[in-house]
Amino acid sequence: MNEAKRNESTGAAWRKATFSDHGGGCVEVAFGDNWVGLRDSKNPTGPTLNFSNSEWDAFLSGVYAGEFDLT
Repeated sequence: MNEAKRNESTGAAWRKATFSDHGGGCVEVAFGDNWVGLRDSKNPTGPTLNFSNSEWDAFLSGVYAGEFDLT
């Protein structure tokens, strides 16, 4: 992970997914100028996954196209 991205995500506004359950199985997302971050809502000070905007767009395209096995 890029150190600059990690530092940028520290002050980010994190949002929880609207489909989150109450069992704690949730992810949070934050958007920066040139990155998107994901983290586990149960561990907000833990590690984050950081993506460039183009990586995030490719990921979402794959989700919408059904490229991932969600079972």
